[in-house]
Amino acid sequence: MSKVLEVCVDSLDSASAAISGGAGRIELCSSLLEGGLTPTPGLLIQVQNLSANKVPIYCMLRCRPGNFIYNRQELEVMVEDAKILRKYGASGFVFGALLENGAVDMKMCREIVKACYPCPVTFHRAFDFCERPSIEIEVIIDLGFERVLTSGKQPNAQLGSKLIKKLMEQVGSRIIIMPGGGINKENFKFIMENTGAKEYHGSFRKPKALTESENCTTTDVKIGENNGPMQVTDKEYVAEIVHMLANC
Repeated sequence: MSKVLEVCVDSLDSASAAISGGAGRIELCSSLLEGGLTPTPGLLIQVQNLSANKVPIYCMLRCRPGNFIYNRQELEVMVEDAKILRKYGASGFVFGALLENGAVDMKMCREIVKACYPCPVTFHRAFDFCERPSIEIEVIIDLGFERVLTSGKQPNAQLGSKLIKKLMEQVGSRIIIMPGGGINKENFKFIMENTGAKEYHGSFRKPKALTESENCTTTDVKIGENNGPMQVTDKEYVAEIVHMLANC
């Protein structure tokens, strides 16, 4: 199996940097500040136009921030989003739903996988809230997911590498386990060596310097709730990680 770096982006600038830096796959979201929400069809179309070699674009299906326990109306929103984004050329999707007891919501997941078909679906880091990961990974396999994104139930994938390795040994080739969460150039080699994974996930962002016009406002208060510098994916950062992945 070839090695893949998936880069999570929520803007056209970040997508352009990720693709130029050599990302093997894009996870497309809106609002990474809220953990990543469903992107718009317009953003999907424009990101597709950036990629001459057609880098796969997996779209997040998450209709709101917060937990991963959804009601029927929320599920219907995400089913419709999946149908629309599939129509506009999404390569795959990213989704996860849980019950209040921390188990995978099999009914909701089954409906989403069906709505996304024939596109593959990744079960996202909702998995890290599962109470029994070794059991729930088997449920996720039975539901037909292509991969699981996980930090090994820890704040970052470095701390969770032991569980990630254990899960990989359990599932073999039945599903892809993709480490993600807090991956950077300082810990990437450690995570690779201690998990043996073939796919990795991160946003690899840095603060974007504002131009003089962007930094200028007519009042002392800047427009918008987040007044800090915008975080965007960095092309050189992605390229450095891709190089490390290819040479380890």
